[in-house]
Amino acid sequence: MLAMLSVELRKLNRSLAAVLALAAPSLMGAFLFFVLLRGTKPAVWSSWLQASTQIWAYFMLPMSVTALTALVAHMEHGPRAWDHLRALPVPRWRIYAAKALCVIALVLVMTGLNLLVSCAAISAAGALKPLVAPKGAPDLAHLLALNGKVVAAAVLLIAIQLWTALRFSSFVPALALGIGGTFFSVVATNAKEGVFFPWQMPVNMLAGDPARVSTALSLGCGLGLVALVLAVLHLARREVL
Repeated sequence: MLAMLSVELRKLNRSLAAVLALAAPSLMGAFLFFVLLRGTKPAVWSSWLQASTQIWAYFMLPMSVTALTALVAHMEHGPRAWDHLRALPVPRWRIYAAKALCVIALVLVMTGLNLLVSCAAISAAGALKPLVAPKGAPDLAHLLALNGKVVAAAVLLIAIQLWTALRFSSFVPALALGIGGTFFSVVATNAKEGVFFPWQMPVNMLAGDPARVSTALSLGCGLGLVALVLAVLHLARREVL
C-alpha cells in the first residue's frame, strides 16, 4: 500500500495538483486582503479567520474537490492507463484506495494552507493600512479543530466526486455533478434539510446549533468512509472503465 501511495504522490507532483493546491487558498487570501483594505476599523483575528473558513467550506472546498478529483481521474483516463494499472501484480482495490487517500490528504493540506494564507493576508493588509491592523490573538487550537471538522465532514462529498470521476472516462459527469451540487448548496443555504446534503455538510461545521454540527459531521465522515469503501470495491470489480 505504501508503494501505491508513493506512486500516486509522484503522479500528483508531475500534474497540476500542486498548482490547484496553491491557487485555491491564494484566491481566498487575495479576497481577504482587498476586503480588509476597504475597511475603516481594526480587524478581529477570530472573526476574519472564521469567515475565511466559512467561505472555504461553503464554496471553495466543494469546487476544489470537483477539480481535484477530475484531475486525479484524468491522469489515468487521458492516456488510457487503466489497462496497465489493473494488470499490475497488486490487488486492484489498492490502486483506488491510494487515490482516495491522496485526494483526502491533499484536501486537508489545501484547507490548512487556506488558514495559513488567510493569516498572511490579514497581517499584510494590517501592515499596509494600520487602521485595519488586526487586534487580539487568533485561537489557533480552535481554528485547527474547526478546519479538521470541515475536512472530516467533506469525506462523503469527496467519495461521491471521486467515484464519479473514476467511473466515467469523460470529465463532464464529474464536473457537472460538482458544479450542480455547489449551485444547489449556494441557493439553498438556509434550508433545514441542508444538513443532509453532502455539499453543505462542511459548512455546517460552523452552524450555531450543536445538533446540526454533530449530525453533519457524523453523516459526512461516517457515511463518507462507508461510501469510499463501497466505491473502491465497486471500481476494483469492474473489468472495463
